[in-house]
Amino acid sequence: MIRIFALVAALFIAAPALAQAQALPAGLDKANAIVIDTTKGRIVIKLRPDIAPQHAERIKLLAREGYYNNVPFHRVMEGFMAQTGDGKNFNGTGGSKYPNVPAEFSSAPFTRGVVGMARAGDPNSANSQFFIMFAEGSSLNDKYTVVGDVVSGMDVVDRLKKAPPGSAGGAVTDPDKMVKVQVASDVK
Repeated sequence: MIRIFALVAALFIAAPALAQAQALPAGLDKANAIVIDTTKGRIVIKLRPDIAPQHAERIKLLAREGYYNNVPFHRVMEGFMAQTGDGKNFNGTGGSKYPNVPAEFSSAPFTRGVVGMARAGDPNSANSQFFIMFAEGSSLNDKYTVVGDVVSGMDVVDRLKKAPPGSAGGAVTDPDKMVKVQVASDVK
């Protein structure tokens, strides 16, 4: 009986902390944000339809279709960025069933916490993959589409498993994953 009481008391005490951990940032436009629950915790990204409307819509579409669920952070380079979004091949070589999205370059700089769309050599080849910056990356400015900003969970991004120094292309063995990705307005 004492054990049951202790368990109930512990759950009662922990409930506010669990609810707070799951709360979304105040003032967030939930229609233009995604919530990424990873193997390391939660990341909330404010999308930027003001500068990249087609890319923001693509990410929301794929999130709603479940395309990003259980997708690894296949390329994570210390001091640079963490890339994910290949829900086809899970290794950075695939894209969605939809056509590529034309570049939407802007003057927004690539700084810590900025989310950009990954692409191949063609500037108009972004599809489903995106990356989160660990640090400033001015070499990407005006060459890649900025699609959002991390507004909560940058500490989670920092904890993602990194590729070993010198690994080819920043490939990660046994990577962390995006367990579930949702548009914030759909989070229950």
